[in-house]
Amino acid sequence: MSMNIGNLKLNEQGTPVGRIVTLGFNAVVALREVISNKERAPAFDVMGLSADRRTWVKIGAVWEYSANGSGEVFFSGRVDDPSLEKALDVALFRQEDGSYNVSWRRPQRKREMPAVAGSDSALPPMPPAGPEDEHGSEQAPAAGDGLGESTAPAPKTPARGKQQKEPENA
Repeated sequence: MSMNIGNLKLNEQGTPVGRIVTLGFNAVVALREVISNKERAPAFDVMGLSADRRTWVKIGAVWEYSANGSGEVFFSGRVDDPSLEKALDVALFRQEDGSYNVSWRRPQRKREMPAVAGSDSALPPMPPAGPEDEHGSEQAPAAGDGLGESTAPAPKTPARGKQQKEPENA
């Protein structure tokens, strides 16, 4: 599920300007086009208006992508600031009026694929625990409970007329 956290509208100069607002972040932002010959350059730098409202500071960048199914063009990137615990991953979707809705979605954790039986990465089964053999490797335990023979004296028989209590777990 994605959440709308802002909207950027075109100002008189044609620059998308607006606010990104979350519970812990509130900033006036603008998109500044990146002019570059590099293939991996972002489409826009995300600029934040400083607290004194006198300067713009680069706080992120977005790259152009196309949606697989619809072919819709959108921008995706990251906004970061020292006031944030973690960077915000954002996507910007152009609206019919030329503005951009700014959306945020919590990144999904990558799930590890389970090991396939017979693959080289599968581990062999763990051997059972037991006493070590002469080479230092574990051996299966001998028959019995593994505690050895008892050295405790045998219990005394009860005196005549007194009943012996049965053990609870016998």
